[in-house]
Amino acid sequence: MNFCSQCGKTVTQRIPDGDAHLRFVCDHCHTIHYQNPNIVAGTLPVWGDKVLLCRRAIEPRLGYWTLPAGFMENGETVEQAAVRETFEEACARIRNLQIYTLIDVPHISQVHVFYRAELVDLDFAAGIESLEVKLFDEADIPWSELAFRTVGRTLECFFADRRQQSFPVRSEAVPPMGKPAP
Repeated sequence: MNFCSQCGKTVTQRIPDGDAHLRFVCDHCHTIHYQNPNIVAGTLPVWGDKVLLCRRAIEPRLGYWTLPAGFMENGETVEQAAVRETFEEACARIRNLQIYTLIDVPHISQVHVFYRAELVDLDFAAGIESLEVKLFDEADIPWSELAFRTVGRTLECFFADRRQQSFPVRSEAVPPMGKPAP
């Protein structure tokens, strides 16, 4: 960040009084610019024994499979964002949302939140950000073609939990590639 979004003057990086983190601060209007993680909200839509995946039509990871998800917008709840993203990417209507995985991705300043959900019907299609949308049995999941580790981890948990018929809320962190989990 070079300039203050409030007054347009140059900002400096320093630790403001009473804070413990390096921040961008405007010495002209005294605005402290906080930069916080982005929330990615999505769903794990289920129909019987199958889950709905979308093949990405956009970068990053163009052509890879993912659960329908995307960045939360201002003015919406996490659940509303998950429902919106599911409709935008898969033209799918869902119900009975239950929070399922909350995965911290601190090395890219994101938090991924996935809800288990039921598809209302089989009236789904590729949205503008998807090349195709398809239901998969566990045996047919394209594991090596999944776009993101958080998606793979959510699916792994789901299939393991489904065998136990118990779906606890799971919270964990994903380390950077090549580094062990803490």
